[in-house]
Amino acid sequence: MTKVFPFTAIVGQDDMRRAMILTAVDPSIGGVLVMGDRGTGKSTAVRALAQLLPKIRMIEGCPVNSARARDVPDWADAVTGRAVTRPTPVVDLPLGASEDRVTGALDIERALTRGEKAFQPGLLAQANRGYLYIDEVNLLEDHIVDLLLDVAQSGENVVEREGLSIRHAARFVLVGSGNPEEGELRPQLLDRFGLMVDVTSPSDIDTRVEVIRRRDAFESDRTGFLRRWKDAETDLRGQIVAARKRLSKVATPDDALEDCARLCIALGSDGLRGELTLLKTARATAAFEGADEVTRDHITRVAAMALQHRLRRDPMDESGTATRVQRVVSETFGPAVAAAE
Repeated sequence: MTKVFPFTAIVGQDDMRRAMILTAVDPSIGGVLVMGDRGTGKSTAVRALAQLLPKIRMIEGCPVNSARARDVPDWADAVTGRAVTRPTPVVDLPLGASEDRVTGALDIERALTRGEKAFQPGLLAQANRGYLYIDEVNLLEDHIVDLLLDVAQSGENVVEREGLSIRHAARFVLVGSGNPEEGELRPQLLDRFGLMVDVTSPSDIDTRVEVIRRRDAFESDRTGFLRRWKDAETDLRGQIVAARKRLSKVATPDDALEDCARLCIALGSDGLRGELTLLKTARATAAFEGADEVTRDHITRVAAMALQHRLRRDPMDESGTATRVQRVVSETFGPAVAAAE
């Protein structure tokens, strides 16, 4: 098995790590988009997260990772019906993948000659109840983007060929990474990511030295390095599991709802997806930190990652979108709140 750099050993990039942890606490937040320069740990963090996630219970042999026997598709073969525990799936979607590779392919000849539904599951089936990761997501072909938008909206993958139709569940957390210099994302896909964070190369010597030291130690002795970070990984995994259990018990007072709405109105964000994502992210933060209810502090700390990619472009404002969010937070709730960020 390939040894992956531990999530807890990543130096800096606090916003990126926090965003990924929060989507692990509450997958309904809707995924993470990480944009930044090459070599800033984007892919490393995603693959490290895969090792960190708690395992899931599924029906053995089910191609879509169904939790219950009654949810197993009728076209599935080699399903034992026995419940087993497996790692949370994290599936890579390569840029050059064909539509059939993504959605799955029907065997038309077998269907016509033998009257059987023969289906080869694709990446969407493998990613159900897990994570779908797209590196260089801003370079993804338009027809694959359209397909992902449809599936993300419905939570179901539908494959239709020659009058035959196959359906299966396809609910996953979408994680994308890319370099903004290589192109922008279509707004429709951008809006499907619950959170967005920007990452940059560290500018101080101490941080850069620590990054180099840890990476060199990992490559020199992977087994020993993983052993040294095992306890930290176990602790963080336990925190995520505890936060998931606590999530439904976190209270959401009306004041918190009003703060979410007031902030989104002040920012001029379109629709209500911003408020909902902001609320879910703040609630996941409260659950992860062991708080009993969502507070303004939780909301303002995650506002930039939940809202920056939902803002309209302002040609008169050359500051970054995250900076605009922080400025509006300060104007809406006072400078003391923004300073606490």
